[in-house]
Amino acid sequence: MNTLRLLVPEAPPPGAAAPTERRKSAGRSLRLGTLDNSKGNGDHLLAMLVEGLRAALPVASVITLKKPHPSLPADAALLDELAAEADFVVSAMAD
Repeated sequence: MNTLRLLVPEAPPPGAAAPTERRKSAGRSLRLGTLDNSKGNGDHLLAMLVEGLRAALPVASVITLKKPHPSLPADAALLDELAAEADFVVSAMAD
């Protein structure tokens, strides 16, 4: 008899860290950051997301940054810039 193993993708990853700080946005517009992973159509997906978020939330500004290569992690300077300039960040991949 064969065994079938199913994995549930909704489960939190083992050892995931809980957020240590919450940013407050009461009474002010949000600063949105986007991180394009450099895969094809990622920029189009992020543009549609930004448009939808602008329609639903008070977005004051958008900072859009792009990784130089899809298979490499974002470098620390890029992540530091996003952390300094955005209240929340959306990263997307597409093909």
